[in-house]
Amino acid sequence: MADDSLIHNPKGGMPRLLEIMRCLRDPLTGCPWDIEQDFNTIAPYTIEEAYEVADAIEREAWDELKGELGDLLFQSVFHAQMASEKGLFSFDEVADTMSDKMVARHPHVFGDENRDKSAEQQTKDWETIKAAERAAKAQQGTLDGVAVGLPALLRAVKLQKRAARVGFDWPDVSHVIDKIIEESHELVEARDTLTQSEVEEEFGDLLFVMANLARHMNVEPEAALRATNAKFIRRFEKVEAKLAARGKSPSQSDLAEMDALWDVVKREEKANG
Repeated sequence: MADDSLIHNPKGGMPRLLEIMRCLRDPLTGCPWDIEQDFNTIAPYTIEEAYEVADAIEREAWDELKGELGDLLFQSVFHAQMASEKGLFSFDEVADTMSDKMVARHPHVFGDENRDKSAEQQTKDWETIKAAERAAKAQQGTLDGVAVGLPALLRAVKLQKRAARVGFDWPDVSHVIDKIIEESHELVEARDTLTQSEVEEEFGDLLFVMANLARHMNVEPEAALRATNAKFIRRFEKVEAKLAARGKSPSQSDLAEMDALWDVVKREEKANG
C-alpha cells in the first residue's frame, strides 16, 4: 500500500520521491502510462532532461535550474524503479555505486595520496584510474566503453581523446586545419559526382575533423554549437522585428532584404558590445 503520509509530506525529500515512483509503477493502482514504460522508452526522456539542465545553466536561469535538476533526478529514480522490479538493483545501490566510484577516483581527497597536485596531474590520475576500471570490466580495446548513445558530436570527441592517449593524434592544430581543408574539398567533389550516401559519408568525415579541431583548441563543441544556435535565434528575431516595423513578415520579404537586415543587426550588436 502507498504511504500517503510520506507522499503528501512536502519535506519528504528523497524517500518521498522514491515512494511516489513506486506508486506510479504499481501494476494495480499506478498510472497506466508509467506502468507501460521500459528502459528503452524512458531513455530518450533522460537525454532530453539532461539537455534541459544544460540549457538552464547556459541561460543562467537559476530559478528554473532546481526544477530541471529535479526532472533529471526523476529519470534516475524511474530507471532504478524499473531495475528494482526486475531484481537487477535498487536506487540505494545506484547511489552506493556512485559513492564508491567517487571515493576510489579521488584518493587525494579520501585516501592517503598527496592533494597538492595540479589540475593537469589530477586529470592524468583520473584517466589512469578509469583505464584500470575498464580493464577490470574486460574492456581491452582503446575505444571500448565509449557509450554508443552519446550525441554524435560528443562521442566523436571522446573517441578522439581515447585514441590520443595511445599516440594516435596530430601533433598540433595546423595538421587538423589541413585535414579540414582536405575533407572540405572531398565534400565539394562528392556533391557533384557521388551518391547521396557517399555525400553523407564525406560530410560525416568533415564533422569528425571539426570535432577534432575543437578538442585541440579546448573548445567544447556541443556548447559552442548551442551558443551559436542561441545567437542565430536572437539575431533572426531582431530581423523579424525590423521587418515588422516595415509592415512585413519574413514570408513577405526576400533573401536580399533579410540578409541586409541581418548585417544591420550584427553591426548593432557589435556597437552595443
